[in-house]
Amino acid sequence: MVDTRKKILIISEYFYPEEFKINELAIKWNRLGYKVGVITQIPSYPLSELYKGYSNKWLSTENYKGINVFRVKTILGYKNSILRKIGKYISFMVLGTILGIKLGSKYDYVFGFNVGPLTGMFPAVLINKVWKKDVTIWIQDVWPDSVYAYGFKRIKIFEYLLNNFVRFIYSGVKSIAISGTSFLDSVKLYSDSSKEIAYVPNWADSLNRDLKPFNFSNEVKTQFTFAGNIGKVQNLENIIEAFGSLDAKMSSTIQLNIIGDGSNRSKLESMVSSSKYRNIVFWGSRPRESMYKYFLSSDFLIVSLVSKDIFSATVPAKVLTYIAAEKPILAVILGDTANLVSSHNLGFCSNPDDIGGIRDTVIKCANSNAATRKIFSQNSATLTNTVFDREVIISRLLQLTVEN
Repeated sequence: MVDTRKKILIISEYFYPEEFKINELAIKWNRLGYKVGVITQIPSYPLSELYKGYSNKWLSTENYKGINVFRVKTILGYKNSILRKIGKYISFMVLGTILGIKLGSKYDYVFGFNVGPLTGMFPAVLINKVWKKDVTIWIQDVWPDSVYAYGFKRIKIFEYLLNNFVRFIYSGVKSIAISGTSFLDSVKLYSDSSKEIAYVPNWADSLNRDLKPFNFSNEVKTQFTFAGNIGKVQNLENIIEAFGSLDAKMSSTIQLNIIGDGSNRSKLESMVSSSKYRNIVFWGSRPRESMYKYFLSSDFLIVSLVSKDIFSATVPAKVLTYIAAEKPILAVILGDTANLVSSHNLGFCSNPDDIGGIRDTVIKCANSNAATRKIFSQNSATLTNTVFDREVIISRLLQLTVEN
């Protein structure tokens, strides 16, 4: 029997069992009657190690809930190596392109999910160039701005090559979905007026609300929780210094919980240990499906990034998860996220560069009453069911992908 379903090929460096929103999107589109295929890498994020049950082959295939998944070899050990990290990106750009050109003719549409360097969208663009397929990309970061935000210098020849690479990527797509409103000016600068550019935010994660609260402490304390990647840009040094600078009385009533893993974790653990901060606890990485029990036990959930323009122009995915958890937010960040938290009254904000200001805001959080915290939670619930509704967002991305 001939399969007459329209076919969508997804290009993404990350896919199940790695935990990204592209997993839910692919499943939903498949259930809506589209035949979905995915080109991705062998899973290794975030620990830069192979997931159990996988081998790092040049090419492997599997079926995940009716979705054909095509995996290419990856570079491992990139967690603490910038060279290996760059190698991982280039590896997918090359191997994904080879596979994409081979498979591209069999699909009607191409959708690119981009959470890292724009090199990850190169396979999608080459499919457009070779097979003339319509390509839509959903970008979670904005190039070339983010490259310089991570410390790369603006050398003229490098800047010239990078700018033209971005233009090349945008030239090969039909439409661009941006996850942050502040991305718009940059994307327009490197794309022509024929491209449809649409603001499509991330949706709030589904949480297992059947879970029981986790016991952070046997003592009654105001619990603050940071959950997610522990890297340099998360600004946790300043968060830790702020909590560590609380006076003895306040410190005894407040606890900072850090859940997650990343390249900066060991350094921060040493920092806490050497400073003998007793109100800060590292819990390590926890499965995403179990996170609600930690959120449930928290009084405030922390989002923090260093004060660079590129990070001001985005709303980290964890913020949407925090909103879905319907817990008050402490936003130690500037720009779009701070505006979201303050304009919708979801919690308190503080400047990421001001350790004293962060400390004072922590105290303000701790001293806030139950009625204030309830208002924050109710406002989060409203946003979850409107602006950040999963079904609405997935439908909008499908519309951008399949409609001319």
